[in-house]
Amino acid sequence: MTQTDLPLDGIKVIDLGQYIAGPGAAMILGELGADVIKIEPLSGDQSRHTGSYGASIVKTYNQNKRSIAIDLKNPQGRDVATRLISSSDVLIQNLRPGAAERLGLGAAAMCGLQPRLVYMSVSGFGTTGPAADRVGLDIAAQAESGLMSVTGDPDGLPQKVGVPIIDAATTHVVAQAVLTALLRRERTGRGSVIETSLLQVALSLQASNFTDYLTRGVEPHRTGNGQPNNAPAAELVTTKDGIIVLSAYAEDHWARFCRLFGKAHLIDDPRFRTNEARVANRKDLRIALADMLSDFTSDDCVDLLTKNQIVAGVVRSYRSARESAAVDATGIFRRTQDGRTPSYETLGLPYRFADIPSQEPRPLPTIGEDSEDVLRSAGFDDDRIFELLASRIVAST
Repeated sequence: MTQTDLPLDGIKVIDLGQYIAGPGAAMILGELGADVIKIEPLSGDQSRHTGSYGASIVKTYNQNKRSIAIDLKNPQGRDVATRLISSSDVLIQNLRPGAAERLGLGAAAMCGLQPRLVYMSVSGFGTTGPAADRVGLDIAAQAESGLMSVTGDPDGLPQKVGVPIIDAATTHVVAQAVLTALLRRERTGRGSVIETSLLQVALSLQASNFTDYLTRGVEPHRTGNGQPNNAPAAELVTTKDGIIVLSAYAEDHWARFCRLFGKAHLIDDPRFRTNEARVANRKDLRIALADMLSDFTSDDCVDLLTKNQIVAGVVRSYRSARESAAVDATGIFRRTQDGRTPSYETLGLPYRFADIPSQEPRPLPTIGEDSEDVLRSAGFDDDRIFELLASRIVAST
């Protein structure tokens, strides 16, 4: 298979982003065959300077890219960036509010030069309203969207989700929006200006919760494990050797569950006869569930429940998840390298084309590793490239 077999072959993307949301979306497009050029400051993406977790962000979200390091505070540097953007199909940026405009790289200016450009902006809180100027990160969106208010134990403090879930979800939202705009461009010949925010994505992830609140007027609250209106649903149950999560709140599922574990008498127990009764008596229900599963291993429980069409899963650590045969069978993990260190394992796209084999990712670039190549492919001659490098308007490693 060749590069031309990939869906986005021939599409050029400028990644003018930092951290996860923008770079992650650009990485997805690169996985699909786009030529992604990451424009970094001379010191590099801020993630390169935020410890081991920042290094993991770089390794995860900056594969399949070429890096050029440009001093965008210098007018000549901005001219270089403008020239690269004007010959591109897509620009993705999640700089601080107003930063792109102050650099002369905002949507109006760039789309004026390149009417077919898909210009995608990601902000923390949107570009209108009282929070438009606020810097936003994943955790702020989790807090202000209501997500933290429904996460955690009922008697404890609100909790953040254990991963930067809003940033990660935004990478896919942005990629979807860009792909839609590219399809529209094929039909109309026109580019697009698209905006999203971490706050919007955080709200969207809670759509069913908000619909329930807006229709019934009842605020959702923290319930810890388990769903507030169904039982047993998303319930954690201790087994002989660990913990599983299960859902068996439909009446036929509950009856089947009780019979499987030799507790048919609980089907007609007044405390558990209906879903509403089980919700009202959740404390007693949890005691009964633990008693039912205490002699079974987690794997045995999940195997038995799965064979009987009841949803269940083993609660795994990262190590256990990586060693799981089901996880390994997805093929999402792969080996890659950054050009300087031994190869390491990371993740690819969470879907596969049936007729496109898995691709070896392009090694992670160092800051400005591809500067000369990018400039040359954009039509800069050797003398001008030498001048830009010598004056540190552009850096190369």
